Amino acid sequence: MTVALRTLLDRSVKRMGKGINPVVKASALETLERAYTEGITVQISAGHRSLEEQAALYGQGRVYSYNGKSYSNLAKPIVTNAKPGQSYHNYGLAIDFFIVSDDGKRAIWTVDSKWQRVAAIGKDLGFKWGGDWSSFKDYPHLEMTGGLSFALLQAGKEPHLTFKLEKIEIPKTSKGDSHIISIQKTLNSRYKANIEGDGFYGPKTRSALIKGLQTELNKQYNKKLIVDGKWGPKTKTATVTLKKGAAGNITWILQAALYLKGFHPGPLDGEFGGKTEAALFQYQKASKISADKLAGQETWDELLA
Repeated sequence: MTVALRTLLDRSVKRMGKGINPVVKASALETLERAYTEGITVQISAGHRSLEEQAALYGQGRVYSYNGKSYSNLAKPIVTNAKPGQSYHNYGLAIDFFIVSDDGKRAIWTVDSKWQRVAAIGKDLGFKWGGDWSSFKDYPHLEMTGGLSFALLQAGKEPHLTFKLEKIEIPKTSKGDSHIISIQKTLNSRYKANIEGDGFYGPKTRSALIKGLQTELNKQYNKKLIVDGKWGPKTKTATVTLKKGAAGNITWILQAALYLKGFHPGPLDGEFGGKTEAALFQYQKASKISADKLAGQETWDELLA
């Protein structure tokens, strides 16, 4: 009996871990679903990897210590050249996959036409494949980096990734994503956020978005929140539920938050229309929260916490 798609998806979600980027997660699961429709049963073996887990991998076949602890394991072969902080797995931006037997009971590591087809599907969805690397080919590896180096990631920058269910052209500038620059400029002019318009989503842009939400909740609903850009239980409790047909600055903040998470809501116009609803629904499914197409407390918490 052929293993159920749901079984492969559930196993893969568990293996990817809680630290996986939501767009990477959604794209990985979409890869599995598309492969399954072509008769290829595939599963994710790894996703987010802690720095300590990376140290253990790097220590295989080497004498190696990290943060004062030995991770040397000469009994096993070398499997990676990436030290802690030098793998996109450490930032939730990479996954590894393998083919499984039709009954789902046996891993198959042979890089054949099926394996290459899964890689091609992943690449169509925005992944880069380790099998295309010129040296130290990593055939199970798929990654989305958003063009960010390890130095930028270590500095707190977050990549802007887009879930490619349909082809969306995102204009770029020499600084970064032009839509993110527009969001940053709006936050500066509307809420005096005073953040750099660099086109990258990081902690300062997230804090400015929270400040904007707190300001609007106070102005429109008299919630009496401290406008400090920090997400906490009082701000979460004060949020209002938005649904299709809503309009205004809070809807714009929702659209901006979805875009920054990689789920394109269409024009950032403050109008909760069909495209915003579709982006919200996809984000909720990818984040494993209630996919009700309503932006309530659970969704706001997932977007901004």
